[in-house]
Amino acid sequence: MTPADRFAHLPALLSADPDLRRRGHWLTVECRVDIGPEPFHLVLSGGSLAALDRGPRLLRSNAFTVRGTDEAWTKHWEQVPAPGWHDLFALTKRGAASIDGDLRPLLQNLQYFKDLLALPRHLQGLG
Repeated sequence: MTPADRFAHLPALLSADPDLRRRGHWLTVECRVDIGPEPFHLVLSGGSLAALDRGPRLLRSNAFTVRGTDEAWTKHWEQVPAPGWHDLFALTKRGAASIDGDLRPLLQNLQYFKDLLALPRHLQGLG
């Protein structure tokens, strides 16, 4: 399973995590996450994933974008990631990921996004 295929399971993973949805209750934002060369557009509403669109979308707006290499996401999603691969900011520090755009919604809900983007760790047995 490719990292992008693994990330495509995000709606089911988030649906199975009521605590994470509860913590994002006040969050409504559109953002983009690039898994290697493949973009995903996320629409978050009330802590739930209202939409996840895979692939490029012309003229699609978003508040911010998180980009990471396939290697970065693969290592980030290990059951126990090694130091430097365990956190979004660690990935950016090592140059394997970048974050740009309006960072306010990301930083205001930082733990939610860190936990959301770590959800594919639960798919360890699949690939």
